[in-house]
Amino acid sequence: MPRLTLYVGPLSLFSRKVEIALREKNLEFEQILVPFTQERGYTPRHPAVTAANPKRQVPVLIDGGQTLFDSTVILEYLEEQYPEPALYPKDPQAKARCRLIELEADEILFAPVRHLLYRTEPPPPDAERRAERDAEGKRAEADLQVQFAGLDRRLGDRFYFCGDFSAADIGMFMTVLFTQRLKGPPLSDHTHLARWYARMLDRRSCAQAAEEIAATDRRLSP
Repeated sequence: MPRLTLYVGPLSLFSRKVEIALREKNLEFEQILVPFTQERGYTPRHPAVTAANPKRQVPVLIDGGQTLFDSTVILEYLEEQYPEPALYPKDPQAKARCRLIELEADEILFAPVRHLLYRTEPPPPDAERRAERDAEGKRAEADLQVQFAGLDRRLGDRFYFCGDFSAADIGMFMTVLFTQRLKGPPLSDHTHLARWYARMLDRRSCAQAAEEIAATDRRLSP
């Protein structure tokens, strides 16, 4: 039996972040998919998740006697407990920049993505509410275009955000993946970002996450 157990949601961006990190570090783990539907979300919540995480959210990682939640906390734990191959720079300032980019992916780039999630959910019966959600989606797309342009400039000709492949790339990849999954703005107008995204999909760990999400959408999303 693997030492590591990971509770994940089938369409949880943050769960997939942790899976990519585990696979990049060549760590075996048991994946436990918690129940999810587009109609009810995670209700009823998985009892192991509610017992481990006061926020009642996935991912939850169990490593022997250690239980952790929050994808960023889990990634930083994995880096300290299983340091090779490294997913963070060694230099303190470079490591701080890496953490900030991951934070940007989770909390700044993802903020407008929340307003696109309705695109895989059953439409509400109320026409006015449907129109409101469409308007919110258009505003979110405009916000994402601005953020994509900024990311494209910052990347330039670099292969990865922090020089070498890192947690920053994992976080950004998953959020950008969701923008494309939810039919947000295409990346074709942002050459450097589009090349980086294609490069990420060439990594086995990232490709597997993308393929599993696509398969889940075919099964669960209208």
